[in-house]
Amino acid sequence: MDLGACTLIHDPALKADYRRDPDRKKYAYELDALDHLQAFIRDSDHRTELAKAKLRETQEELTDEAQQKAEKINALSEQIGTKLARAEQLGADGRVDESLDLMREVEELNKEKSRNESELRTAIPTSTYQQQKLRVCEVCSAYLGIHDNDRRLADHFGGKLHLGFIEIREKLAELRQVVQTEQIVRRRRFEGYNRSTFSREVEKQRETSRHRERSRDRKHRSRSRSRSRSHSRHRTKRHSSRSNGRHSRDRRYRSSRDRSEDRR
Repeated sequence: MDLGACTLIHDPALKADYRRDPDRKKYAYELDALDHLQAFIRDSDHRTELAKAKLRETQEELTDEAQQKAEKINALSEQIGTKLARAEQLGADGRVDESLDLMREVEELNKEKSRNESELRTAIPTSTYQQQKLRVCEVCSAYLGIHDNDRRLADHFGGKLHLGFIEIREKLAELRQVVQTEQIVRRRRFEGYNRSTFSREVEKQRETSRHRERSRDRKHRSRSRSRSRSHSRHRTKRHSSRSNGRHSRDRRYRSSRDRSEDRR
């Protein structure tokens, strides 16, 4: 699921300033984030319900007792997949003892899952049991095989899509708590903070920063040119001094030679 690049500004410095601002509640950014995540999760839950409805059309409905068994099996499968993915990550990080502890828990869960599958198999007709091949993940609305092995379960529950939805749902719950605790409400535009004004202020600060950088660059280039001209003048003066010295020695040599010839 690709939502594309975010069009908003993500600046750690602005985020830190916002968190330190005592009047930050009037900006109501938490409400904006809450609305965005709620819409995202609402869409995901809608897809989950549609997928469940589609499965109900193709799979025979279970009795209440069988449905409870199936739900328990699904819950055990999720625990197995999550713990197995976690155990693999711990092993990759070198935390072998913790990884082995989780693997032992996975073995116990597999035994419990097998017992429940046997009970479900005896509680419903064979044809009905064989039809129960798919279910829908309540977190990310993806299809899962009821009879998937541990490897496939770990790939799903430890995958980026599933973990990403978990993080979104946790963040949504956190934002709801923040909004409720701090009593953040959305004010009317003239009572609250003008977002366009804030954007202009941010752009103004950035332009000022760019202007300062350009000024520093110009000063640096100017100093570099000054040093270059100074070195050039020094080399020219030194070359001129050497040339004058050579001319003076030549004149003295010729004068001495002329006097020697006159004495002869």
